[in-house]
Amino acid sequence: MSLFLKSTGIGLAVAAPIGPMALLCMRSTLTRGVGRGLAIGGGIASADAIYATVAACGLAGVSEFALAYETPMHLAAGLFLVYLGLKSLRAEAGAAERTIAPGQGLAKDYSTALLLTLANPPTIVMFAAVFAALAPSAGFRPLDALATVAGVFAGSLLWWCLLIGAVGALRRSLGGAAREWIDRLSGVVLAGLGVVELRRGLG
Repeated sequence: MSLFLKSTGIGLAVAAPIGPMALLCMRSTLTRGVGRGLAIGGGIASADAIYATVAACGLAGVSEFALAYETPMHLAAGLFLVYLGLKSLRAEAGAAERTIAPGQGLAKDYSTALLLTLANPPTIVMFAAVFAALAPSAGFRPLDALATVAGVFAGSLLWWCLLIGAVGALRRSLGGAAREWIDRLSGVVLAGLGVVELRRGLG
C-alpha cells in the first residue's frame, strides 16, 4: 500500500505540469463537454501507465527502441499539434456548440491523447530514475511492479479528473461566444506548442 501511495504521488506529479496535453484536455472540456475531456485524460493516464510499466519491468529493449525513434516521434507530435491548432482557428463560428451524440468521438479522443503522450520517450527515463529510487534493493517483485503501475495510473487519472471537474464547472458559467474565443486562443497556443515540438525533433 505504501508503494502504491508513493506511485500515486508520482502519477500526480507527472500529470500536473501544464503542457500541450493539458491544454488539449481543457480546450475539449470547455468547448465539447466533460465526456470529451475525460476521454483525453484517460488516454494520457493510460500512456503514463504504459511508460511506467516499461520502467518498472526494466524493459531495456523497449526503452532503447522508443528513445532511438525520439526524433520522428517529436516531429509527428508537432505536426499533429499544429494541425489541431489550425483546425481550431479555421473552424466555422458556432462549430464548438453543435450537438454531439453521446459517446461520439470518445474513442478517437482517447487514442489521440494516448498516442500524443507516448510520443514523448524521455518520460521512460524519468520513470526509470524515480522507480530506481523507490525499488527495493532486490528489485521489483511482480506485485511491487503492479502496485507502482496502478499507482501511477491512479495518480495521473486523479489529476485529470480534478482538472476536468474544475474546467467543467467553469464551462457552465461561460456563454457560447466566450467558449468560441477560448477555442480560437487555444488553437493558437496548440499550434505554437506544435512548432516547439517540431524544433525539438529537428534539433
